[in-house]
Amino acid sequence: MGTQGIFQNIRVYYLAFIVYWGIVLFGYDTGIAGGVVSQKYFRQEFGLLNEDGTPNVSRTNAVSSNVVSVLQAGAFFGALTSAPLSSKFGRKWTLVAFTAIFSLGAILTTVAKDKHGGLGLIYSGRVVSGFGVGGISAVAPAFVSECAPKEVRGRITGLFQIMVAIGVMISYFINLGISLHIKTGPKIWRIPFGFQLVPAGIMLFGLLTVKESPRWLASVGRNEEAVANLAYLRRLPVDHPDVSHEIAEIETQIEEERAAREGLGLKEAFFGKGNFIRFLIAFVIFLLQQWGGQNSVSYYAPQIFTSIGYTGTANSLLASGIYGIVKVVATSIFVFFFVESLGRRLSLMISGIGMGTLFFIIGSILKTHPPSTTAAIGAAPPPASKAMAAMLYIYVCFYSMGWGPLPWVYVSDIFPTRTRHFGLATASASQWLFNFVVSKVTPTMITNLGFKIFLMFGTINIGIMTVFAFFLPETKGRSLEDMDVIFGAITAEERAAHIAAHEKAHEQQETGSLTEKV
Repeated sequence: MGTQGIFQNIRVYYLAFIVYWGIVLFGYDTGIAGGVVSQKYFRQEFGLLNEDGTPNVSRTNAVSSNVVSVLQAGAFFGALTSAPLSSKFGRKWTLVAFTAIFSLGAILTTVAKDKHGGLGLIYSGRVVSGFGVGGISAVAPAFVSECAPKEVRGRITGLFQIMVAIGVMISYFINLGISLHIKTGPKIWRIPFGFQLVPAGIMLFGLLTVKESPRWLASVGRNEEAVANLAYLRRLPVDHPDVSHEIAEIETQIEEERAAREGLGLKEAFFGKGNFIRFLIAFVIFLLQQWGGQNSVSYYAPQIFTSIGYTGTANSLLASGIYGIVKVVATSIFVFFFVESLGRRLSLMISGIGMGTLFFIIGSILKTHPPSTTAAIGAAPPPASKAMAAMLYIYVCFYSMGWGPLPWVYVSDIFPTRTRHFGLATASASQWLFNFVVSKVTPTMITNLGFKIFLMFGTINIGIMTVFAFFLPETKGRSLEDMDVIFGAITAEERAAHIAAHEKAHEQQETGSLTEKV
């Protein structure tokens, strides 16, 4: 992409930068809990050790899965609540509200003291934070997608996954730093949980500096504001032909939707012509993303690396931190250089095959070369463990070129303005629902399945996710207004005629305005 293109859309990039601090929260919150619970002092203070000082595996698994999964439970309801709020109050102010709610939850987890009520505060704070981050995860992609021009929409929307990866990476290194420098005291969990307030504060104040979505403004009849905001985001005059054409497309689509669905409610939004398949895709694509294995690795990275031979908290957290760096770099390279060239379908298919193959390799090595149970804590991992770690690092590269960023990009692509908030809420709720299920059962699966957990994820990646991707319609390079044509809600001929009529009306309006001035 040329320098002119970057600066032409600099205001859209700025908006995405501010809005996606909420997605840093998403990544940070999902990555932080597993590392906090793995700290010895936390286990000691919250009753997760046996009397002889050895870990109580069942108790640790239960608390670990609860601390991680209650966030997802709250997020599920936050995502569902976001749809009516976003529709009524707009994308910007809905995000402000959810960010404030998230901050309240972060404060509750930070002030937790010890096992006498401390776990209750952590659980309740995680639920409240989850409600906030769930709403953010549903509204943020819609906001950014509605403001981005189609030429760079995939790239800008794909920033979502980069920010998730950055949040996860930060959480790993904060946990690593604490394990190396703070051995005792409540700072072991207060610093990681309190740090959540940093990106939350940046987002909360940053939101006050950005414009509302032009598409949402047009959908509620505030057309003059919609034109002004669109021109501002495109850095063009309000009477520029490109602005007039884009606003005509937006108004055309909104009018078509209103005409087709006048007098009909939520049922029509989900089951109207061309809509049900979009909601089905949004639901299934995130179901598969969650069961593809990446979140099990991401949430419980220290435990995963321990299971393949990285003994000792510092060893497993360092390996997790490197995993986080690889994920950020790989995601960034794909989003900025390949998302608009490879296309959505091909990227998802390559990603699924690559991830599945590497999971099968890891499972096979773990079966034939299991880590020693007598190795000293903190000892250098054996060559087989290093090979499995390398496979996980390569695996996350394949994840970052497809099933990481693209489900959010794809779902943001396919919904029309009127139903986009419902579509993103459905996708986000699906993501959080299965996120909750996977995070709840992963510690037990690691303990009980051993190498078989990697074979299970490999089978899902190749046998289901790749096949699903093969049947998806391609959306690369198509405008949001084209999606109704792709999914059969209207024919291409009807859409072209409607756009021409709106452009003619705008030309007549502008001619009339000039005549009056003369």
